[in-house]
Amino acid sequence: MQPIPESELFINPRGAVYHLNLRPEELAPTVLTVGDPDRVTKVSQHFDTVEHRLQHREFVSHTGRIGQKRLTVVSTGIGTDNIDIVLNELDALVNIDFSTRTIKKEFTPLTIIRIGTSGSLQKDIPADSFVASTHGLGIDNLLNFYRNEPAPDETELLQAFTTQTQLHQRLAQPYISGASATLLRHFTEGFHHGITVTCPGFYGPQGRVLRLGLSQPDLIDRLTHFSYGPHRISNFEMETAGIYGLGKLLGHSCLSLSAIVANRITKEFSKDGDATVARLIRETLKIVEGL
Repeated sequence: MQPIPESELFINPRGAVYHLNLRPEELAPTVLTVGDPDRVTKVSQHFDTVEHRLQHREFVSHTGRIGQKRLTVVSTGIGTDNIDIVLNELDALVNIDFSTRTIKKEFTPLTIIRIGTSGSLQKDIPADSFVASTHGLGIDNLLNFYRNEPAPDETELLQAFTTQTQLHQRLAQPYISGASATLLRHFTEGFHHGITVTCPGFYGPQGRVLRLGLSQPDLIDRLTHFSYGPHRISNFEMETAGIYGLGKLLGHSCLSLSAIVANRITKEFSKDGDATVARLIRETLKIVEGL
């Protein structure tokens, strides 16, 4: 096996992967991702012990324990461009031998759970509620740069989405990946379930109008009214599809959890988004500790 060139995998002088600034031994097998670097401390403050605190650019990582459970919480920043960095480097930390730059013979899976914020696309999913994403549906194009063969049920969902919304004609070639069923079944009580659409931006790509007109002014209506069997689109944000897509290709178990801070249908905004996120963090940690 040929070593991976230095130009393809950057390892810094302390033996850490470049962007995350983590060494293999500093990463736990269960990883919680958050977008906001300041949210890392809001998660790790619940740890019984913290072993490592590291930062490089917007990527802040804390590794520690709750009871016997070892966890890493890492900030990703916003968007699937950053998810491409984070997912590939997390995988490299456990599945590439940094001393030889070769892929390890024995595969090591990670459990990766996103704790984020999102906007609801359904009237009955109010602000300050929680969503556990059954699927991530990307209109951002990230996964189209990788070899990807979706499962038959995912292909059917995607075909129904493109037929009903016709968004593929102007915006992107959508892709879809499902959550880890094993993880999802632990997040039912108190959680809405649905498809999460991942957008490549916050304003126009999520149907917001400030000073610029939109090429797809009915975007929100198209997403809200999509249905296929029991499936509907519950919310949208900017990372989930990238996590699900890359996670599945790399062989890791992934789940995305969202605190709903705005309902785009009722135009309602959270009265206290920070408190809602704090509740989601506590609930997630309580469940994760028992996994």
